[in-house]
Amino acid sequence: MPDARLDALLSLVSDYYREVERDRGLLENALAVNSAELEELYARLRERTEAERAIFRSFTNAVPDLFFVKSGQGVYRGCNPAFERMLGLREEQVIGRTVHDVLPHAMAEEITRIERQVIESGKPDLREQWIEVPHGEERCLEMLRAPYFAVDGSPLGLIGIGRDVTDRRRLEEQTRLAALVYQSTGEGMLVTDADWRIVDINPAGERITGYEAAEILGRTPEFFNSGQQDRAFYEAMRESVDRTGHWHGEVSDRRRSGEPHTKSVVVNRLAGAEGSVQGYVMLFSDITEKKQADELIWKQANRDMLTGLLNRRMLRERLENEIRQSDRSRCSLGVLLIDLDHFKEINDTLGHLVGDNLLKEAARRISACTRETDAIARLGGDEFIVLLTRLTDPRQAEKVASKIIARLAEPFQLGEAVGYISASVGITLYPQDAREVEDLLKSADQAMYVAKRQGRNRFSRFTQGLQTAAQERLRMVGDLRKAVADASFHLNFQPIVDVATGQIHKAEALVRWDHPVRGLVAPEEFIPIAEETGLIVPIGDWVFHQAARWAARWRSIVPGFQVTVNVSPVQFRSEAAASRESWVGRMQDLALERDALILEITEGLLLHADTDVTSALGALRGAGLGIAVDDFGTGYSSLAYLHRFDVDFLKIDQAFVASLGTSESNATLCEAIIVMAHKLGLKVVAEGVETEAQADLLRKAHCDAMQGFLFSRPIPPEQLEAILRHGAQVR
Repeated sequence: MPDARLDALLSLVSDYYREVERDRGLLENALAVNSAELEELYARLRERTEAERAIFRSFTNAVPDLFFVKSGQGVYRGCNPAFERMLGLREEQVIGRTVHDVLPHAMAEEITRIERQVIESGKPDLREQWIEVPHGEERCLEMLRAPYFAVDGSPLGLIGIGRDVTDRRRLEEQTRLAALVYQSTGEGMLVTDADWRIVDINPAGERITGYEAAEILGRTPEFFNSGQQDRAFYEAMRESVDRTGHWHGEVSDRRRSGEPHTKSVVVNRLAGAEGSVQGYVMLFSDITEKKQADELIWKQANRDMLTGLLNRRMLRERLENEIRQSDRSRCSLGVLLIDLDHFKEINDTLGHLVGDNLLKEAARRISACTRETDAIARLGGDEFIVLLTRLTDPRQAEKVASKIIARLAEPFQLGEAVGYISASVGITLYPQDAREVEDLLKSADQAMYVAKRQGRNRFSRFTQGLQTAAQERLRMVGDLRKAVADASFHLNFQPIVDVATGQIHKAEALVRWDHPVRGLVAPEEFIPIAEETGLIVPIGDWVFHQAARWAARWRSIVPGFQVTVNVSPVQFRSEAAASRESWVGRMQDLALERDALILEITEGLLLHADTDVTSALGALRGAGLGIAVDDFGTGYSSLAYLHRFDVDFLKIDQAFVASLGTSESNATLCEAIIVMAHKLGLKVVAEGVETEAQADLLRKAHCDAMQGFLFSRPIPPEQLEAILRHGAQVR
């Protein structure tokens, strides 16, 4: 047999079975025997080789691990189906090729280096490797590479056995990450057995509860209970977990320190084989701060931040709900609107901090007069609303109102100071007075203003008459706005007579409204509305400018003639500053001398003068305008106020003048006012003089001037001018 045939046989046997190497000597000896013997020996060996190859192939095909054989030069000589599946190639496509032919270059280089080291060292190599198989997926292999040797110990190649551990490694990584999360997460995790007894808790759980694991092992989660959940709560939670596999909710627990806290809890069931319960895992987080923040946000949205009462928004919602309740119960619902009288004075004189403390104390006093089922709200400023629910007798609302008024009239201790206020309360009832939220609030507001107009410190019940009056007032406001735009006003002037000479040396400007439908509207009817709406400012500007024009005209007839103009306290507010500046400009345009115009202010304005009023009066006085105090004797101002504001004239209220001759005390009071004024360097004008007897008494008391129907009613300016041109003598 040619040498090539023997070499092929030796190569085939050596590559797969080391046992065949034992027969090498036999084969070499057979070279010397005859051809027949050699053929017989070859046939016997081939039969043995094929049998063992079949056994070898059956074994490698059966094992799940991948298997390959390489020559010493790194050429694949065989592989099993597992290796074929990994590469996506058949064995005949692998045999005769190298790793560079079946794997990416960089990876093939690394494998070649490892295998060369195995052959050169003669030692096996076991390691894990991530390889990228031809279809792009990465797999993790646990590879054992071992050399195999010839009989003489020389390396012939290597055998590779590999196990795909990708799924195991990924599971281990997932397990490692899960353990890392369990240990590192900020969320608490607590694990129990099937009987709900704690078997483990993570560090975050220890931090949240304050307990170490050793302190709670074997206990149930109810151990943390703050007492706000009863046994039925936990039974319901467990029933839900057993039925659905999970539960989610909030639990109020107590830390180891005793401090209560709120937790958001998720409970999941751990199912074992065939659905058996292995235990439960609870995930929880501390939401105490979030709950507190949510509560603060809710309070800011629904509560008055100063008093803690309901705010306007929440009041509306509560009122709508109570209306529905009232419909079901067929009981009345009382709405009380409370306005604190004289609160502004305390706020302005003692400061806003003291004012805030008073409001908080007022809220507590009002709350003490109501039931738990009632609701109290602060509308803002010094206004409060009380909702009296389920009233069986409407008079109950009046009783509560009286109680509130009495409590608020008690002194308020405001630091070192003591404050006094009163309350005006408007009462309306559902469904008797109104059926809608807005209508109820408006009705209560109308009733409250009636209480204020009646003298304050009292309550007033809403009536349909008030509704009619409110509607009339609303129409009046609209008509008045149009009148301001159209200047639908005119001035009359009432002469003021100098007592010493009997001459007219002054006149009071009095505004009149010419209504297109109603005709002449009395000042006492529209002036209060103008003051409430702020329309008195443009009306007052028109009056001043007209009065200044007539004053300039009449001073050319009667030198030193003066015109007095009534000024509302509203016109002294800071927002009316531009209006007052226009008065000074008007005087300059007309070249009016000083004291040509006298501003008549109320005694109450001096009594409650704030910084704005003081500053405005000083500026007007400096611009040449005189100051007269109207209705003196009704406002209880002190002499210090007269001196402080540099007043020129006092006008005795006509109520005192009207009783002259019939009331000795009023006569004495008038004399006292005149004497006091003269001592202070002031002039005195008596208003409302209607009889000669009144005039005689005032002359004897040395009054400086008088005005009233005895001398003249208010007359148009043209008529007054005619009188002035004929000697300024009225009678």
